[in-house]
Amino acid sequence: MAGAVGNLHGFAGSATRFENNVATRDDTWVKYLVLGTGLTFFVVFLILPLITVFFEAFRRGWDVYLTSLSDPDALSAVRLTLLAAAISVPLNLVFGISAAWAITKHNFPGKQILISFIDLPFSVSPVVAGLVFVLLFGAQGWFGPWLQDNNIKIIFAVPGIVLATIFVTFPFIARELIPLMQAQGRDEEEAAVTLGASGLQTFWRVTLPNVKWALLYGVILCNARAMGEFGAVSVVSGHIRGQTNTMPLHVEILYNEYQFAAAFAVASLLAFLAIITLAVKTFIEWRASAAYAEEKLG
Repeated sequence: MAGAVGNLHGFAGSATRFENNVATRDDTWVKYLVLGTGLTFFVVFLILPLITVFFEAFRRGWDVYLTSLSDPDALSAVRLTLLAAAISVPLNLVFGISAAWAITKHNFPGKQILISFIDLPFSVSPVVAGLVFVLLFGAQGWFGPWLQDNNIKIIFAVPGIVLATIFVTFPFIARELIPLMQAQGRDEEEAAVTLGASGLQTFWRVTLPNVKWALLYGVILCNARAMGEFGAVSVVSGHIRGQTNTMPLHVEILYNEYQFAAAFAVASLLAFLAIITLAVKTFIEWRASAAYAEEKLG
């Protein structure tokens, strides 16, 4: 994150020099056209949909809104969404730190293959990922008969939802850490080891403090994706009311049943979580920028 912030500061400086140079300065109408186009897209595709969600959620009053959220199926969807995020985010945290540490601090056979596998969820459709889990753990899947014989249920149950959520979210933390740790190099860790620090001490006292803001940023992104995932979870959930519906799936069912007030009420919770995520993300970026400035001044 500090490296990214440093790049932003450098970009700001180069942008200023670009504007001050007559040969590269854009005409005023060009700047306003670009700015207007960007703002138009921002309002049409982000602000208006967000306003619509909250307007439709509260249009029939607080009583209907609270009744929709207190419905047992809605509460079950909220609990399942939080459970899936609470399990997948810590596991991805461990994986992301381990993978980033191994890739940036060590050389080993298969390193490029590991990097490619980390990017796999970005290139595979979530629906396809869910289908893969069905082919593996479904009743007719590779492990289906054994799971049935041992009374273990994964597909159309909570374990399948957690597995799908883990799959679609596991690149986020690793991908935030790897570029920063590569930019930082190994000098500080090697110096710590030379001074007698163990591997664990080096990690806790040298590596982790240097990447803490990028780590928090990755956790925020991972958590946001975990709570909002639809495609992969939809395939493995079975859409069982009160059991395997997460919040996005519950919104879809309500909307398809023309229960618009209830659908937008639950959707407003997801929108509210997104706003909180954005606020935390902005704070982390601000804090990282301040830490970078302090480091430069120091």
